[in-house]
Amino acid sequence: MAKLLIADDERNIAEGLQMLLQEEGYEVDTATDGNAAWKLIQEEEYGLVLADLKMPKMGGLAVFKRMREAGLDSEIIFITGQATVDSAVEAMRNGAYDYLTKPLDVDRLKALIPRALEKYDVKTANKRLKQQLENLTRYGDMLGQSEEMLDIFKMIDAIAPSNASVLIAGESGTGKELVAHAIHDKSGRRKGPFIALNCGAFPREILENELFGHEKGAFTGATNEKAGAFELADGGTLFLDEVAEMEPDIQVKFLRALEQQSFRRLGGKKEIKVDIRVVAATNKDVEEALKEGKLRDDLYHRLAVIPMYLPPLRERSLDVRILAEDFLQRFAAEQKKKVDGFEESALEYIDTYRWPGNVRELKNAVERAVILSRGGAINARDLQPRHTALDEGEVHVKVGTSLEDMERKLTLKTFAFTDGDHAKAARILGIKAKDLRARLAEYMERDA
Repeated sequence: MAKLLIADDERNIAEGLQMLLQEEGYEVDTATDGNAAWKLIQEEEYGLVLADLKMPKMGGLAVFKRMREAGLDSEIIFITGQATVDSAVEAMRNGAYDYLTKPLDVDRLKALIPRALEKYDVKTANKRLKQQLENLTRYGDMLGQSEEMLDIFKMIDAIAPSNASVLIAGESGTGKELVAHAIHDKSGRRKGPFIALNCGAFPREILENELFGHEKGAFTGATNEKAGAFELADGGTLFLDEVAEMEPDIQVKFLRALEQQSFRRLGGKKEIKVDIRVVAATNKDVEEALKEGKLRDDLYHRLAVIPMYLPPLRERSLDVRILAEDFLQRFAAEQKKKVDGFEESALEYIDTYRWPGNVRELKNAVERAVILSRGGAINARDLQPRHTALDEGEVHVKVGTSLEDMERKLTLKTFAFTDGDHAKAARILGIKAKDLRARLAEYMERDA
């Protein structure tokens, strides 16, 4: 727990508050003038400063001004007499947490301190995230500090200079196209084109046309010739996403074109030679796709000269907060909004939610939260998808879900629904707050 500093020139008030708050479990220092308080603030880290507005040598307002000029995040509550209430109110407009008038209302003080310290914790957590963000490993348009992503970055460095085909396997939303772009940008082909084609986005006839193009008159409506992806990627890189969605007969034609580095347009007789590197990707389980015949063995071996696996976000726990903070800064700048980072409830949600849509889902959740934000910090509920108002209070579970996964889903949904209020979420779930915290910690450890 962050330390407290009490600065008051009336020694009996300072020492009395110190004893009172120490009994509440706080670690408390005291100072009896502004200079002594400022000296301690420079030497120690305090979550909250309780400062008298009028003190010898330096008043509380001057101490507060120096704190903010030095970039210190400590919250401050002013102690004031009736004559200086206006000054305390003005200080609150400039960022002070609150003020108390003499004689002090001890119950109000006890209620204010935990809330002020919680605000301090949120600010320092977000500041640490920003510092991590400044020091993290950024690789092209990707970023991450996890061992898994650092291994990916090293692998890209190793394979980029070659012309070998690459097959990237990984769940949807993990960033397979970003990896393909990075391979292209690090290669000798970086000045050539990067052409991306999603094989799952087109029916069979259109996909063949998109791959190889057509001659004028090749079919009804073909009033002009058209170059396909193979031709457009000449001298560069062709990225084929969801390659296992390609029909088997198209896979055969694609394999031939890949091996020969030549092809014919639809309706054409002329062989067109190209110089391309192919990077392919699939979100399918490769072994299952081969077993079920969705991916031909010969095409697989031709594509997977260098196989890569891009891990899902739940296997990259060190990267989740960093990615979220990067998205927050990016979208806040785009929307020209001032957003004060993430509340603790949002950070806990980010850490414990499994992100089945991976980086894409996280990015969309943060963008939505920023767009809908009315200022302040993002909380857990802001990150929730909101298909309907009713859905916010419901948990949808498919038949076949294990009891363990049902409990996890209900716990996280309830925690988010209460905006990260441990006590309220625990009451709804019918468990103790400490048991809820233990569950959340277990989820975080399991996903780490």
